[in-house]
Amino acid sequence: MNAMEINENIKRGRFVKNNGRILRAINVLRTAYVSLADLYLGISADVRENEYADSINYLTEIGYIKLRHKKTKQESTLADDSLSDLEAKLTADGIKFLAGKLDDDCVER
Repeated sequence: MNAMEINENIKRGRFVKNNGRILRAINVLRTAYVSLADLYLGISADVRENEYADSINYLTEIGYIKLRHKKTKQESTLADDSLSDLEAKLTADGIKFLAGKLDDDCVER
């Protein structure tokens, strides 16, 4: 295994770990939307901003979280708005995953 393969394995491992961590953090306020900017402040010591955005994008695309704009309350995506303008909430599938009813190799439980 060369250095590039090792770095790629580390990146994949961090992605899976970050996805789980972010999903569990959003779950703390399951019935309310959570500011993505505030959430990032809480976990930024361990997660780089680009990794955070990558995880938010994955969790949205897989359907575990939904995003909306803070001010307009309209559904949104990272393609449309910045992390600082968005808030997130678990979907039914996100709750099912955390309850152990769904499997996903890309999210650490």
